[in-house]
Amino acid sequence: MNGGSNQRGAIQMDSLITAAARALAAGDPLGALDRIALRDDAPALALRGIAMAQLGDLVRAKALVKSAARAFGPKEALARARCVVAEAEIALASRDLGWPVKALEAARITLEAHSDRVNAAHARCLQIRRLLLIGRLDEADVLLATLDPAPLPPALRAAHELVVAGIAIRRLQSKMARHALTRAEHAAREAGIPALTAEVENAFLVLDTPAARLIVHGEERPLLLEEVEALLGSTSLVIDACRYVVRGAGMSVSLAKRPVLFTLARALAEAWPGDVPREVLIRRAFRLKLSDESHRARLRVEVGRLRAALKPLAGIIATQHGFALVALVSSDVVVLAQPVEEKFAALFAFLADGESWSSSALALALGTSQRTVQRSLDTLAAAGKVQSFGHGRARRWMTPPVPGFATTLLLPAPLPSD
Repeated sequence: MNGGSNQRGAIQMDSLITAAARALAAGDPLGALDRIALRDDAPALALRGIAMAQLGDLVRAKALVKSAARAFGPKEALARARCVVAEAEIALASRDLGWPVKALEAARITLEAHSDRVNAAHARCLQIRRLLLIGRLDEADVLLATLDPAPLPPALRAAHELVVAGIAIRRLQSKMARHALTRAEHAAREAGIPALTAEVENAFLVLDTPAARLIVHGEERPLLLEEVEALLGSTSLVIDACRYVVRGAGMSVSLAKRPVLFTLARALAEAWPGDVPREVLIRRAFRLKLSDESHRARLRVEVGRLRAALKPLAGIIATQHGFALVALVSSDVVVLAQPVEEKFAALFAFLADGESWSSSALALALGTSQRTVQRSLDTLAAAGKVQSFGHGRARRWMTPPVPGFATTLLLPAPLPSD
């Protein structure tokens, strides 16, 4: 009698776990918690952690999933691997980019070995999303090529297409991005998960929001991502102030490490086909209000360096009052500028996703030192532009999304001809 009762209880408990898992798969974390909120066995802890992650309580979610991983025995390799994947997803959502990636790869291999191809594919998507966040697009492409989205459930297909679109957007491949987002939209609707549908809709906004400014003959207008892509593929000589590169006729000259030369190139391009007075060039390049003969001599040296750097794309001639740019391979000259002129533009671009970032994660994504990032954050905080919460290693930074423009060209990602 008792044995039968215990067996029925076990079956009922398993059915609750199954029902909770289905609720989570459908994007219903509250429905899942209704079934397992008071349970502390390993499967329930894992599902409670995922539910809390869906509700946005990432700190509690991380603790629950860690507890679940410890609760599963050493022989339950499949369950422990699933916990590792869940923990990785929570880390990614909380922008903990320093999370041990080798553990996720080991979990993915375990899932493959146990024929859990859905969760293995999910692990691969997380790996790709992390690479996308830190701008390692070539590595992301390599991993993406190993995924076949066709047999995946709708929610995972949508996530896959969002990754495809994200890489395409960073590479300024607007048509490919739009096609991927259309596929993601269909998959999200099939999955019936409102949060996923909203994520796709937000991604579409990037394509329909100005991403840069075009400056020609002293006048400027906003450009969508597809217009930026078309401009970089045109015959124009483009002074690209988003990546500090001069582009034209399929060639490019990077001035990213030569800020004085790029400042001069931009000033000359903005005035093209006219010239720029020497005093204006000295003020912009050297940040000096007054000039003397020594500054004029320095200007001549820097203009000579710029003239050598721009060959064969453009030349520079001296005029009565200053200098003028001469396009050698193009019929017109334009400046491609960031949507906003902001000293910490790249930092803002990451924070504008609405997530909370640690300074270490921002440093990893920006490819710079944590100390440099921390100084920048402190400056922005003093100006009231960013906010932080938590202390020490748990400190996180965030800012509301900047309205009115896309941040794609503020991110430190390579453009097509780099």
